[in-house]
Amino acid sequence: MQLFNTEAGRKETFQPLGDVVKMYVCGLTPKNEPHLGHARLFAVNDTVRRYLEYRGYPVRYIQNFTDIDDKIIAAGLRDGIPPFEAAKRYTDAYFQVMGRLGIRPADEFTFVTQYIPQIIEMVAGLIEQGHAYAVDGDVFFSVPSFPAYGRLSGRDEKAMRAGARIEEDPRKRDPRDFALWKSAKPDEPWWESPWGHGRPGWHIECSTMAMHALGEQIDIHGGGSDLIFPHHENEIAQTESFTGKVPFVRFWLHTGMLSLPSDEGDEPAPQEELDAEAVAETIAHEEGEGPGDLERSTQKMAHSGSFVTIASVLAAGDIPPMALRTYLLGQQYRANLIYSEEQLRASVVRWRRWAETAANLRRLSAWAEGQQASAGADADPATQKRLDAARTEFIAAMDDDLNTSRALSVIDELTHRINEQANGLRAETLTPTTAPTLRAALATLTELTGAVGIALDDEAAPSGGLTAAQRAEIEELMRLRKEARDERNWAESDRIRKELDERYHVTVKDTPQGAVWSVNE
Repeated sequence: MQLFNTEAGRKETFQPLGDVVKMYVCGLTPKNEPHLGHARLFAVNDTVRRYLEYRGYPVRYIQNFTDIDDKIIAAGLRDGIPPFEAAKRYTDAYFQVMGRLGIRPADEFTFVTQYIPQIIEMVAGLIEQGHAYAVDGDVFFSVPSFPAYGRLSGRDEKAMRAGARIEEDPRKRDPRDFALWKSAKPDEPWWESPWGHGRPGWHIECSTMAMHALGEQIDIHGGGSDLIFPHHENEIAQTESFTGKVPFVRFWLHTGMLSLPSDEGDEPAPQEELDAEAVAETIAHEEGEGPGDLERSTQKMAHSGSFVTIASVLAAGDIPPMALRTYLLGQQYRANLIYSEEQLRASVVRWRRWAETAANLRRLSAWAEGQQASAGADADPATQKRLDAARTEFIAAMDDDLNTSRALSVIDELTHRINEQANGLRAETLTPTTAPTLRAALATLTELTGAVGIALDDEAAPSGGLTAAQRAEIEELMRLRKEARDERNWAESDRIRKELDERYHVTVKDTPQGAVWSVNE
């Protein structure tokens, strides 16, 4: 299994440090409703976790919430509520939407405000070791004290000074030095510390939480590519300086940005994977926040600019949550993705095809068993060989730096082959292996989609953005229609067909294996 390690600038064979993969992901700064950029980041890292487990690696997954921050203070002022209340409001919003996308909760969520004593302890330790210094209630990390600074981003001193984009502070010994502790400003939250009232700097928070939750060295650190410099660069500097352990992180996995076209008329550009040089040129998240250089024709989706919330996409009712996840995984994780409604709706069609194939396999296998032609315990050998080949291709794609684009194409091809076989099924073609073959096909399809966290029985139904209650109503009408047909009550059968069309835009098709329904596109 090969993963692209940003620090190395190349793919490397994945080998965990111990028996359990220790994975930390930079989480949300809850200052507004989660947007599609967040959805992609957390869907990607959830997929990393799921696939590692699929390949047999136990994973301990930690994700943080930065629940005190300049931008949260600003959000509280904007909303007319205290900062901590604003943080809770948007943390709750995170959980409301992420579960719908099949994003599993972390094994532990860490919150900055719960780690203040540990953060103060780490800052004090860095001062004691000569890696930090206090000035007027602020504490700065001394970048020259860490000669390897720049190892992750690949920037030299000149590029780092230009990339920081921060105001000069004459109190700093070096312009690259960054804040570990910030003295309190009027009307801001603060905590007691050896340096006076204040609160943590952004970078020290993740180092402290990751180290306390997972240990001094971890296997995988995830986050957006916009965090490479300065956030993750600073995490390395302060953590390795504090512990003396190198490396702090074995694999840095950075997800490409999801951007909006700069003009409504812009067409999505071809997607390309980020190479090491492009990764090294990504922009800063907070202290160095700027427009970025990755795509001049786009703008990164961010709360500081334009964004599309996850809730707004799902609220319309015509985008099933699992179809949205399918869209977000449609490009390999390191690629920059330009948001396109057309491509999103194509993903809806794609996911429905998979879901409807799974539904048909369930129905057909039940029908075959009802024909008493299922005595065989194993699937047809030729079909089983094709299923095994699909699994092998899927694993090869995912083992190649989690290439979900290619992996989903394997699922497309598998679905096509399954449907070809199922469409030709007739009562006279049944054999003792028919039902086991159908069950094996269903098991393989759900296994592969499940490995990337895509469920095929989404709350939005096999088709059409229907709720679970609406699906149940349709299935009940289909049952009543079958009873009417069995009793040769053609008038009632036609009435129910018309009701299905008028109420749910459902088309009914009678086949030798029974009636099937689908939502009109």
